[in-house]
Amino acid sequence: MKTKLFIIAVLIFFTESISAQENYRPGLFFREDWKEIPAEIPLSQKHVNNPDLVVQLYGAGKDSLKKSNHPQPVDDPFYVWSGLCLENWMISLKHKTQNADLTGFAKIRWRTKQFGFRLLRITLKLADGTWLVSDQFDGPSKDWRIKEFNIQDIEWHILDPERIVEIGVAKNPDLSNVEEIGFTDLMPGGQSAACSRLDWIEVDGKPVQR
Repeated sequence: MKTKLFIIAVLIFFTESISAQENYRPGLFFREDWKEIPAEIPLSQKHVNNPDLVVQLYGAGKDSLKKSNHPQPVDDPFYVWSGLCLENWMISLKHKTQNADLTGFAKIRWRTKQFGFRLLRITLKLADGTWLVSDQFDGPSKDWRIKEFNIQDIEWHILDPERIVEIGVAKNPDLSNVEEIGFTDLMPGGQSAACSRLDWIEVDGKPVQR
């Protein structure tokens, strides 16, 4: 009897250990892929597909951000587009009730297409109001491309959320309580020849009650 109890205890221990190892990666915090409705300027809350998210627009170019789509090619996605922005711009998404812990194995994935010299970067607003912009980016591509970022590999810079410009290096920022997650290429638009496009974005992170 004691031998059986010992074997059961050992099996429970190893089962719990394996479960803990499997759960060390955070799950999906949110995904946004925009509503499939006609193209329109400017981008607004009615274009947001995820009912738990609020879209925020920043920068002097924000009123020219477009939720775009074309009948051709037939697989053209419903995406956001910066080509008409005469000044710098930024788009962010904020969960209605939760912040995100982006420490450890947190990741961000997106499907984008940039033209010209546009380099699309991740932006974060911390709970203390600090804005950050990533050193890593997604550059030009002739077709839609999916890119995944390991958050722990990124070096962060401080972002001015009004001018949408980088203003210095952020030393060891605390990413355990992130309020908004967004993106910018730190440049005005240049029509279709010089612009950024984002089809969808996914964030893997742990929820934090706000």
